[in-house]
Amino acid sequence: MRKTLDFLYDSAAALAALFMIGLLAMVLLSIVGRQIHLNVPGIDAYAGYLMAGCGFLALAHTLKRAEHIRVTLVMQSLGPAARRWLERWAVSVAALLALLFAYYSVRLVMQSIEYNDISTGNDATPLWIPQLGMAIGAVIFAIAAIDEAVIEWKGRPLRTNLEAMRHE
Repeated sequence: MRKTLDFLYDSAAALAALFMIGLLAMVLLSIVGRQIHLNVPGIDAYAGYLMAGCGFLALAHTLKRAEHIRVTLVMQSLGPAARRWLERWAVSVAALLALLFAYYSVRLVMQSIEYNDISTGNDATPLWIPQLGMAIGAVIFAIAAIDEAVIEWKGRPLRTNLEAMRHE
């Protein structure tokens, strides 16, 4: 199961990287297009769609690499038992919030399909297409957050950024 989950997180990160390359291509096309007086309709919108997809698809991989920002000031002042319970509470709340976020992201895609929602720009893109990257990223992030909560509740501590740097 661990290999499957790690493959899922790594695949989402690879897809995020492809979205970032696409974003770079859109920005470069926009710059070159302005220089040679070539207007590509909707290029700014597509760059935005790719940026959003990139950010959401990278969430799970970032979480599993312990690269999300953590406020450790309170944690450092607690004893081991209190720290463990605070960590358990935090990852449980994070998993719940990630599940809600995933649910509403998928729901947004479904509503966009149902109502044939299109972008207001001159590209008239069906909105479910760019929203799909967000929804997939949110679902994978929810899986990763649940994974982290299970790891914490089983008694294996999460690696903090400092610990992760020491192991590299």
